[in-house]
Amino acid sequence: MTDVLILGGTGWLSGRIARRWADDGAAVTCLARGERPEPPGVTLVRGDRDRSDAYDRLARDWDHVVDVSSRADHVAAAVAALGARARRWTYVSSVSVYADEATPGADESAPVHQAAVPGDAYDYAAEKVAAEEHVRTLGDRALIVRPGLIVGDGDPSDRFGYWAAAFARAGSDRVLLPPLEGRATQVIDVDDLAAYVVTASSAGVRGAVNAVGDRHPLREVLLRIRNAAGHRGETVVGDDDWLADHGVAYWAGERSLPLWLPADMTGFMTRSNAAFHRTGGVLRSIDDTIARVVADEIARGVDRERRAGLAREDERALLAGLTRAEPPLR
Repeated sequence: MTDVLILGGTGWLSGRIARRWADDGAAVTCLARGERPEPPGVTLVRGDRDRSDAYDRLARDWDHVVDVSSRADHVAAAVAALGARARRWTYVSSVSVYADEATPGADESAPVHQAAVPGDAYDYAAEKVAAEEHVRTLGDRALIVRPGLIVGDGDPSDRFGYWAAAFARAGSDRVLLPPLEGRATQVIDVDDLAAYVVTASSAGVRGAVNAVGDRHPLREVLLRIRNAAGHRGETVVGDDDWLADHGVAYWAGERSLPLWLPADMTGFMTRSNAAFHRTGGVLRSIDDTIARVVADEIARGVDRERRAGLAREDERALLAGLTRAEPPLR
């Protein structure tokens, strides 16, 4: 039987990876603090990765170790403690490691940011780069998976799901959109990513791979979400300057329009996924993902507090001040 250790294993993505491997018949152990329930069929070992003894009960041979941490010190300590005992090591990094956000179609050879060093203020991209460097010390045993925007039901970031909620809650009223012309989006379903981690690790894929979806025009994706959510009202586009002047943020976070990026970030959501496909990556249709997300957002409540997007009252206030209408989404 295949022995798998997931460093984490109770979060949104890591839990799906653990569950997928368990469903495939592996013996799966998860190291986590135990604040969230472990997936069915896996063994939970409680541990705090801030402690020096976090890995003491795991000091044995493993067929696969998977780490998703965004802290380089956690990754370094895990590699030091368990690297010699792992036949394969997979690290889930991010396309945020890339320093070039302007070149469409860039592949895994694109330059990355400077790695974080101890004592630096926390920076997500720099931490991921430093973590990758620690994992690379394992040589051909290491696979580094670089996802783009991960989406799907249960997404805790609320980015992709915001649009399902925005269209569903509006009914026949207007919805505010960011600029659409020339903008692209590129997402990967959480279950497709979990499946790739399992299959690529098992197949011995090594090096870095962009685990990103196919590119779609932002207009097309928002139209598909709108149709799936049953929105019947108008859509109004605010331009970059107007939105910024009115305190609307890019991409994520409070009072934002998710998936909207600055016009010069033409490479961020248009990266090459050729290596992903070449090494066995499979993508479901975007409509399948959208249907699940719409159903999930309705079940969770379209007016709930969110980590990303606009509250409906804020959206209405912005729409009231937007006098220059753009062509509707159709």
